[in-house]
Amino acid sequence: MKKAVFPGSFDPITLGHLDIIKRGLDLFDEVIIAIGVNADKKYMFSLEDRKLHIENAFKNEPRIKVSTYKGLTVDFCKTVNAGFILRGLRNSTDFTYEQSIAQTNSSLSKIESVFLVCTPNVSNISSSIVRDVIRNGGDYRGLVPRSVLI
Repeated sequence: MKKAVFPGSFDPITLGHLDIIKRGLDLFDEVIIAIGVNADKKYMFSLEDRKLHIENAFKNEPRIKVSTYKGLTVDFCKTVNAGFILRGLRNSTDFTYEQSIAQTNSSLSKIESVFLVCTPNVSNISSSIVRDVIRNGGDYRGLVPRSVLI
């Protein structure tokens, strides 16, 4: 069974994330959405809410699992027997950032990183943009799955 971990903070999960996850199911038997816990980071949504948003977005997809983790992503991959890390790329800046992480992960483990380029209609969406829209009272319905709507 080919398993991939799709790590992130998902604060909140966006339509861009959904794009990558759904397309990842064409490549993998199971995708584990792994919500990283970073005590130094200030989140808009609680860990419980983020997990619930994701679970509700994929409640009808049995090949999607949702989990939380602390520490290195490669260590989490080993605990769930995943051989791949799935990542989405919106632009060349994302590629440069993700390339460094993938190379470090490769030196720490045998886990491969797989990159999917976001489809054009969601390539402009990021969690930080969504948080800014929410903070300023903007309409964010076209940026996130229905499970996130407050």
